[in-house]
Amino acid sequence: MDPDVLVIGGGNAALCAALMAREAGCSVLLLEAAPRDWRGGNSGHTRNLRCMHDAPQDVLVEAYPEEEFWQDLLKVTGGITNEHLARMVIRASSTCRDWMRRHGVHFQPPLSGALHVARTNAFFMGGGKALVNAYYRSAERLGVQVRYASPVDRLEIEDGEFKAAWVGEQRITAKTCVLAAGGFESNREWLREAWGQNARGEWPSDNFLIRGTAFNRGVLLRHLLEDHGADRIGDPTQAHMVAIDARAPLYDGGICTRIDCVSLGVVVNREAERFYDEGEDFWPKRYAIWGRLVAQQPGQTAWSVIDAKAIGRFMPPVFPGVRADSLPELARKLGLDEERFMQTLDAYNGACRVGHFDHTALDDCHTEGLAPAKTHWARPIDTAPFYGYQLRPGVTFTYLGLETDDTAAVRFSGQPSTNLFVAGEMMAGNVLGKGYTAGVGMSIGTAFGRIAGRNAALAATGHPAVRGAVTEKA
Repeated sequence: MDPDVLVIGGGNAALCAALMAREAGCSVLLLEAAPRDWRGGNSGHTRNLRCMHDAPQDVLVEAYPEEEFWQDLLKVTGGITNEHLARMVIRASSTCRDWMRRHGVHFQPPLSGALHVARTNAFFMGGGKALVNAYYRSAERLGVQVRYASPVDRLEIEDGEFKAAWVGEQRITAKTCVLAAGGFESNREWLREAWGQNARGEWPSDNFLIRGTAFNRGVLLRHLLEDHGADRIGDPTQAHMVAIDARAPLYDGGICTRIDCVSLGVVVNREAERFYDEGEDFWPKRYAIWGRLVAQQPGQTAWSVIDAKAIGRFMPPVFPGVRADSLPELARKLGLDEERFMQTLDAYNGACRVGHFDHTALDDCHTEGLAPAKTHWARPIDTAPFYGYQLRPGVTFTYLGLETDDTAAVRFSGQPSTNLFVAGEMMAGNVLGKGYTAGVGMSIGTAFGRIAGRNAALAATGHPAVRGAVTEKA
């Protein structure tokens, strides 16, 4: 089959592009590198979509206006973001749910408790796997052709124009193409190259675990950057990187391996020393910096330590913590120097100024005279039993990608291609230079997947790409 639109990738962004192009009347072929049982890439591990809304809206409470969303994104990225594209994503997030529902996605009622996201995030009923399955069912019903276990090795591109894709020895032509094949997080050789060696001659990235798919090896990303000179965006060491349980599997551990008690206790490194403010902000706004923080510690490991007061206030991980009836016993069980561990915990406990503790708000419980400080939720760790969780960096997706504009076109020497588009992790670095806030990856993938699919369909029928976000009226 030589389709009007070829979509390379099998996750959320790719599926959104395929559905949009098919709805526009084009024939569509989607190539997924993974076998059917592993389809969907990292999207199968997701749970929610960050959504702008100016008033209570179906599964979202209160309001989360554009400017607040933008300020949240600006804060976590440190300003390393394209404001125009970011605001496009933000606005598009307010209008996509009806379209998603038409393709079989269901949403949960608003959540309460320790997640702090009932106002900002819409959760998928059944999680990301249910969303992916719904999109595949809709795509197949609409006549999108899907081929599994079909990794694309290379592209033919002439003067910035897509000509064909190769799956092994098979050449596939199409009028237009959407690239949505993910980052390079499961390419351990590329991670080594990006992170290099430390002063001791060790490779830090060898200690990284991959939270998501084993199929995101960045083959097409590197091919576009190195062989075709596509414009690049982002730092190869920046990524959505989370502190996860050190016992997690190398690939596909997903959400259940994340350690979410960080803000309710302290985190110490191999020298039993604290190294960052555990209570800097709400966990959904800070969880994705902790993988990188741990990556910068000796041996790329750390330990999250809590006491009995924290139990029931965070989402429990799949593995139980190491339990002890005293802090010295916990230090011994964790393999940390007992004396230094107790010095760190005693200093922290003595610096706590406990006011009104409230783990659902930025409370007034803080430390004084301690470096690093703990800004919120600082309570002495003094109530047995005590628990410790060993942490490793868990990479979800990388931010190095292809530079694009509001048409989702791939650019070559500053010039946008007329028939090659990009969406999802392959271009997320345009919005995420660093940092993360919960659900924004799905917002980016959904917005740019739909833009890329619409513009690929327009280009396939001889029309120029349209700038700007996709709305329901469009």
